[in-house]
Amino acid sequence: MVNKVRFLSQKRFFLIFIIIAVYLLYSLAFAAGSEGVSGGTDESHGGPVEIVLLELIVILLTAKLGGDLFERFKQPAVLGELVFGMVIGNLNLLGFNGFEVFKTDVTLEILAELGVIILLFEVGLESSVKEMMKVGLESFMVAVFGVIAPFFLGWWVSAMFLPQESIYVHIFIGATLTATSVGITARVLKDLGKLKTQEAKVILGAAVIDDILGLVILAVVTGIISAVETGQGGISSLGVLWIIAKAVLFIVGAVVIGGFVLPHYFKFAVHLKGKGVFLSFCLLVGFFLSYLAGKVGLAPIVGAFAAGMILEEVQYKQFQEKGEHPIQELIEPIAIFMVPIFFVRMGMLVDLTTFARVEILGFALVLTLVAIIGKQACSLAIFDKKTDRLSIGLGMIPRGEVGLIFAAIGSKIILDGELMISPSTYSAVVIMVILTTLVTPPFLKVALLRKDRKKK
Repeated sequence: MVNKVRFLSQKRFFLIFIIIAVYLLYSLAFAAGSEGVSGGTDESHGGPVEIVLLELIVILLTAKLGGDLFERFKQPAVLGELVFGMVIGNLNLLGFNGFEVFKTDVTLEILAELGVIILLFEVGLESSVKEMMKVGLESFMVAVFGVIAPFFLGWWVSAMFLPQESIYVHIFIGATLTATSVGITARVLKDLGKLKTQEAKVILGAAVIDDILGLVILAVVTGIISAVETGQGGISSLGVLWIIAKAVLFIVGAVVIGGFVLPHYFKFAVHLKGKGVFLSFCLLVGFFLSYLAGKVGLAPIVGAFAAGMILEEVQYKQFQEKGEHPIQELIEPIAIFMVPIFFVRMGMLVDLTTFARVEILGFALVLTLVAIIGKQACSLAIFDKKTDRLSIGLGMIPRGEVGLIFAAIGSKIILDGELMISPSTYSAVVIMVILTTLVTPPFLKVALLRKDRKKK
């Protein structure tokens, strides 16, 4: 009885909170719309920062409402951020244009880009070089199979549904299917108490390698497109090999050089006075490698991931001895602020009117289907009969945040004077990301529990 009363009380509180939040968003939308049109009133003293403040208020409120709602249904908060972003980004269909200015605001776009860099830096922090060396050949082969099959299946489906598009679009769609979201699968495994199982070790190890291979493919694809766009007319096999080598050398070079340089780097930093020295110097590594990656023709997220991966406790043990919190804890508040900006904005850029076209909706559903089937090729790399192949294949399905990052990069690439990824294609890819992320938790739970029943 007490639990029932508590549940009803929480439900009532949540509904009241939603009503207040919707009213606040409604008011802010009109304010944002008027700011976007007039650029601020004469009485305003805030200047351009006022519209950015309004955007941040709306986006952070949207992110928290969406995340809360989806977590109540045992789904990742990131999906709530994305879906609620889609809702407020398409209110113009109801004649409500208050949020339209958000889609083209350069400052918001930059904040979203920084959010992605922080996100990949975080992912890299969870992927140490030592752990990668331990996962063994099995995880490596699972990752390779899990990249090759989705890549070619995505290419094939894109060519089938979008015959009018260039081959570079088809290649890029294939590349977006190669990613695997480590965080979503890890959460399911943790909830089921399966993080210590052989399947979990293989999945998580393979997912990390998967991301690295995906980033290399992304570097190759964007490099080829860049060569075409700059008037080179194409790129030779030697040119492709150079792009691959550049991406691999960048990551390997960061690991090797970082192992020698970072201990001395932090030994210098530990003598500096003031607050936040440790966090600042860690962020400097992340931002520097992101900048360097951009300068050598790679996506900045490659540098952010590499930076997180090479930062290990042994390099900054002096800070740990002084009582500093782990970098994972220090970076978390920044990520809580920055990362949702990216996901909500990505949702806002989805044009729901594109799904009035049957061919685009069909493309999204078939793309989702091959995205799921493609990852089942991972099971071909499992030779140990004690390891559950189905669980590993299912655990590799979610594209999550990495798939969205790929889509976001593609949506900005200019080819022959036009956006390479059209709004309709981008929307289809986002739907694929959402669906693959939604189906993984229930499918993976069933597979793992089925294995437990077989043991009994």
